[in-house]
Amino acid sequence: MAKSSVKKKSTLAEQADRHVLYEASVQDPEAELEFVAETYQALAGRPLKRIREDFCGTANTACAWVRMDRANEAVGVDLDADVLEWGRRHHLASLKSSARERVELIESNVLEVVTAPVDAILAMNFSYYLFTRRDLLRAYFERARAGLKEDGVLFLDAFGGYDAHREIEERTEYDDFTYVWDQASFDPIHHHMTCRIHFEFPDDSTLHSAFEYHWRLWTLPEIREVLLEAGFEKATVYWEGTDEETGEGDGVYTPSEIGDADAGWIAYIVAEKTSGQRINREKK
Repeated sequence: MAKSSVKKKSTLAEQADRHVLYEASVQDPEAELEFVAETYQALAGRPLKRIREDFCGTANTACAWVRMDRANEAVGVDLDADVLEWGRRHHLASLKSSARERVELIESNVLEVVTAPVDAILAMNFSYYLFTRRDLLRAYFERARAGLKEDGVLFLDAFGGYDAHREIEERTEYDDFTYVWDQASFDPIHHHMTCRIHFEFPDDSTLHSAFEYHWRLWTLPEIREVLLEAGFEKATVYWEGTDEETGEGDGVYTPSEIGDADAGWIAYIVAEKTSGQRINREKK
């Protein structure tokens, strides 16, 4: 008698959705958008309404923005059609019809895309690090500047510190999985690096290289210089404060000209197309 076939139970890694895991471990759109909205209000003197999320991926942030206020509008831009489709099925579809009408997703290269001017453009999660040449980075900043209203603001994040130059793995435990940030290689001559994200599960299975990035580790002075070369009037670093009890970051970012020599830091760079001070003077 032939042995009955036994279906092998799939592992947690095989069952996992890499986009769900990424959003749970990497993104915090509400906190990010709170910083963006408050900073824009302080610089432009008016509420932030229309944003563009470049390298938007699943458009998680764009959809979170329109959920926050019925007057908010968002445009998401990404080259990956499959990831955009995932975002339509999981994020856009979950919005009320009135909110869906205020989100536009565009499959396009951020170096080529043309949209109606927005108040703010967001390029987060170090996505612009994929431009490993200065001329390409400047071309992106020029394109972003062209997509902003006169008092528009480009919001970027950046990371660094002496650990950023090392080939290391860092693990962060979550309830149902472990997030692994893998700095697989680093070239100190060109500052090129390969980074990967893996996810590990309680059944000892691993979703290896769920995401892989080939970046240039840009420094803050370089980024600010290229922003000014691209025509932005002002580029300010917003540095994270320190919790006195834990010694860790406190989540509060303020304009700074001097940072701390931390092993690892994350900062925002806020680039103003035309500084608020000059706009106020011209209005007078």
